[in-house]
Amino acid sequence: MQRIRLRYTKRGRLRFTSHRDFQRAFERALRRAEVPMAYSAGFTPHPKVSYANAAPTGTGSEAEYLEIALTAERDPDTLRELLDESMPVGLDIIDAVEARTSGLADRLTASVWELRLDGVAPEDAERAVAAFNAAESVEVQRMAKNGMRTFDARPAVANLETLSPQPDRPTDQACAILRLVVRHVTPAVRPDDVLSGLRAVADLAPPVAAAVTRLAQGLFDEETGTVTDPLAPDREAAETAHRTVAEAAAAKASA
Repeated sequence: MQRIRLRYTKRGRLRFTSHRDFQRAFERALRRAEVPMAYSAGFTPHPKVSYANAAPTGTGSEAEYLEIALTAERDPDTLRELLDESMPVGLDIIDAVEARTSGLADRLTASVWELRLDGVAPEDAERAVAAFNAAESVEVQRMAKNGMRTFDARPAVANLETLSPQPDRPTDQACAILRLVVRHVTPAVRPDDVLSGLRAVADLAPPVAAAVTRLAQGLFDEETGTVTDPLAPDREAAETAHRTVAEAAAAKASA
């Protein structure tokens, strides 16, 4: 059985696609692309697809991940192209590797988010970010299944900073851009929780809903503060395997 790991996006209006909607679209794409899927056992067999840490509905993403199991081997790049052609524009399959290591979900320990705050002056955002970063704790509230829950959002935030507004945006409209690196902890701290924290510590309240996009997710490097590519170990393992095969072939030819 071959396992393939895929990276996909949620762009434009498709950011409002729920995780269940994506699942339906992806399963249709698997059938259209005639992917030789492995199925679960039982009375209601379903394709063996493992989803990892999907972004909340309403947020865009450049870094969503899943893994599929196949009954026959396929070239990852060819498979990616076939699936991408079968998906709606905006739900794009942008990367594929053969799974040669274990624990993809274990390598998704942090996310990088971009928050665009229309109607917020950059200097106001800078003051709010400074207040958030200086705080030892930032208590926020979120409605959960068992009622309102209060928790500290500050420890999960590895980095929060303001960026220069994008040059293609109108200069007469206030707009602040934030870059957020947040660890995946329990309870999960989402970008909207950080926005609630900015409101709590600095009374920062954007007049319109923030446009939120996940730029990356992967293993958090404590030394550099960066988030690494979770598919890199599989690429490295594939390169090592190919080198070993090539060296063995060369040694056999020269013998």
